[in-house]
Amino acid sequence: MKRLLLGFLLSGATALPAIAALPQGHPAPDFQTQASLAGKAFDFSLKAALQKGPVVIYFYPSAYTGGCNIQAHTFAINSDKFAAAGATVVGVSLDSIDRLNDFSADPEYCAGKVAVASDVDGAIAKSYDLAIRDAAPGKKDSRGIEITHGFAERTTFIVTADGKIAATLTGLKPAENVAKALETVQQLAAAK
Repeated sequence: MKRLLLGFLLSGATALPAIAALPQGHPAPDFQTQASLAGKAFDFSLKAALQKGPVVIYFYPSAYTGGCNIQAHTFAINSDKFAAAGATVVGVSLDSIDRLNDFSADPEYCAGKVAVASDVDGAIAKSYDLAIRDAAPGKKDSRGIEITHGFAERTTFIVTADGKIAATLTGLKPAENVAKALETVQQLAAAK
């Protein structure tokens, strides 16, 4: 029985991804990149955003895809609650800034309420130890446009003003991910 249990545990361990997201307590890698809010590009700096309070950085595979559409919309409809907790929210994907300008303004998704940042080469995602998958040839978004970029894994980091990761959220459905991120920033605000 012990051998069977040990074998099961070891097989589960080998099934884990080779790359794991940065854990709670780890310093959050600083980054600067082009982002978009309400269809307008701007320069986003994590360091500057942290001066206002905690930052929710949510990595998602691609704009205009099923789960990402749900996640962006859920962040948008809860944007006032995140702001009330003193948190800034920014999505990060390997999408181009042109795709993100459309996505950030789209009333069905970001609705001009959530900033989304471009990580075209995946350097930001890699700095947070996230896995990146190559684009699948012929894969199209919900608008019927071919997706030509890679995909970062869906993971959310809540970073406190001191630059430390307060929580790493992974393996959750898009709406659950947003709910857990909101719960975390509300707990941070209550602890002040």
